[in-house]
Formats: sequence, structure tokens, C-alpha cells
Amino acid sequence: MTRIAIPGDSLFGLANLPYGVFSTPGAAPRVGVRVADSVVDLAAGLGDGVFAAPSLNPFMAQGHARWVEVREQVLDLVSEDVPDGAVHPLDAVTLHMPFEVADYVDFYASEHHASNLGRLFRPDSEPLMPNWKHLPVGYHGRAGTVVPSGTPIVRPSGQRKGETAPTFGESRRLDIEAEVGFVVGTGSALGDPVSADDFDERVFGVVLVNDWSARDIQAWEYVPLGPFLGKSFATSVSHWVVPLLALEAARVATPPQDPEPLPYLREKNPWGLDLDLAVSWNGQVVSRPPYREMYWSPAQMLAHMTVNGASSRTGDLFASGTVSGPDKDQRGAFIELTWGGKEPVTVNGEPRAFLEDGDEVSITASAPGPSGARIGFGEVTGRILPAR
Repeated sequence: MTRIAIPGDSLFGLANLPYGVFSTPGAAPRVGVRVADSVVDLAAGLGDGVFAAPSLNPFMAQGHARWVEVREQVLDLVSEDVPDGAVHPLDAVTLHMPFEVADYVDFYASEHHASNLGRLFRPDSEPLMPNWKHLPVGYHGRAGTVVPSGTPIVRPSGQRKGETAPTFGESRRLDIEAEVGFVVGTGSALGDPVSADDFDERVFGVVLVNDWSARDIQAWEYVPLGPFLGKSFATSVSHWVVPLLALEAARVATPPQDPEPLPYLREKNPWGLDLDLAVSWNGQVVSRPPYREMYWSPAQMLAHMTVNGASSRTGDLFASGTVSGPDKDQRGAFIELTWGGKEPVTVNGEPRAFLEDGDEVSITASAPGPSGARIGFGEVTGRILPAR
């Protein structure tokens, strides 16, 4: 039997207990929970075959009551001695994609980010488009190109705007978007919208997202239908899914919404999350975006995503869009941080604007937990490889 040592300052203490998928040499991937610097094999520890699956989807599909029950079982398990075969050092396992992505939707929920890009792209017009404060703007991404943290990102190629005609080649303005993602646990039927107040029953947990962006490809293609090849080449997510049940203490009021949203977007108690993100570029922190500044709430995003009758499924991922705050060092995309490349930031002594081959970006985050504890989300990391 093993008693897991949990340092007092661990971001992965008993208040957190995030889920992921891991494997050990010679064994198939299965579901585990992170406790401090250990991973607990839930199939072995709880004797439940649903955790022997190589993704969280079968467990998530069991629904909210089951999520609550299992969280209590896991807390009991890891608070005492755990069977030796169910505990593995974190550095001795391989981490995998934690869930099978059914559909992927990316929103544009930060007023600070949207306003900054409006000023960059339309300097002689109002920063926000007329619809922005009436609905959470979003687009459908590619579920098949959502990859786990650590997956190398190949520089994309595509059409770019030229002087008289478009050119084809590798992206020269490759960027990041530091985002927060929400994983649907139980879906909804076609024609059955999800109320904003049903969010807790539907959404299982939260991940970190880097929605990589080829700004030059996107700038040429996006009018009038929006992002396509400039966004669909890769989206990275963190290995650990922090359950929504662990984030009660992190809930905060959303910023005031004016004008008042339409009825289907109204919540009884509107809330966001008090997450502190950090963006590291080649090991240097260059930005600290605060998620609590987001204008549109997670529940409003889900309500809008389904209000037309679109179904949702176990494993759906919807992301917040770039997280940015009011200050320059709180901007969650490099196009914004460097003002379109005109105001480079210094990274390890060199002026930088967009990503070069070999660059590595890592996004981390933490949130307040109960009794003064902090809750960690791990990291989402990717290194840029040359175009093929």
C-alpha cells in the first residue's frame, strides 16, 4: 500500500483531482487522476471497468450524478493508503489525449481581445462589430486536428495576400491564442437547446487550449465566411481535465453586460472563472491573461451554441477564444501583444513578433480553491516544426 505525499503548496492536492489518460510501459492507455506528482489508476483503484477505456468519454457520458459520486470515491481512495499497483510516479507514465473530441467550436468572448483586433484591422471604425455585444461570436473548428499537449506543430502553408495576386507558401505570421476550453459530458438531442442554467449538468470539466493561428493565411481567406485554413491546422489542449466540481471557489461575477442579453442568454447568477494564465515563449513568461475579464460566460457560450437546435455530444469541446485583459502584458495572442508586429517583445534578449521554427510556447493556469488552496491545470505546450 502507498500513501501519496501531497506538499502543502501543490496545485494538484485533494481540492483538484483532475482526470487524464495515461499509460505505463507495456500497458494500454486508461483513465487516471493526478494527485501531487503521482497518477492514480482508477480502473485498478476503484475496480470500475469504465476507467479502463482509453478516453474519458465513457465515464463522462454517465452524467452529473455519477461524476459527483466518483469524485467522492476518488477523494476517499487517495486520502488513505492506495494499492501499490494503482499508483504511478508522474514522470514514469506517458500522457495521452484525455478525451475523444466530438465537435470543436471556438468563441471570441474577450472584449479586450476583440477590441484590440478591431483597432488593428479597422483603425477608422468602431473596434467591435455591431453584433459583438449581442451574442457570443464563434466558429466551427476541426475536431480531427485537436491534439494533446506536447504534439509538435508543423508550420502551415496556404494562400497569402500579395501585391496584385495571392501567393502560396508557409505562414510567416504564425501565432498563438491562449484560451480556456470546456468539455461537454452529456449531450443534447437535435432540436433541444441547452439552457444557460443547465450548464453544470452538461459540462464535465475545463482544459487549457492553444488555438494556433496563421494570421497571414487567415487575413486573406476569412472574408466573408471567417476562419478556415488559418486556424484548422492544429489546436492543442492540456492533458488534465479539471472537473467543474473542483472550481466552485473560482467562480466570479462576469463583467457587466450592456445591453442586457436576449432572454436565452440570461443566467440566474451569471458567473465566470477566476483563472490566472501565463504564456511562456521559449521559457520566458511574456503575458499573464486573466480569464475573469471575459465578457461572455461559459454558460452563455453553450446556450448560444445550441439555441438553433444544434445537438451537442459527449466530448464536444468549446473554447473561449483568446483570453486578454486590459493591460498590454495581459494579451493572450502575439498579434495583439506586439501590435501586429510593430511593437516586438524581447524574448531571451531578442526582439520577437511571430513564431519562428523551433520556438516553444507553453500556457499554464491556476485558480483559487477552497480554504486558500490553489488549483492547477497543468500546461499546454507545443514546439514549431518547419513547413513540409
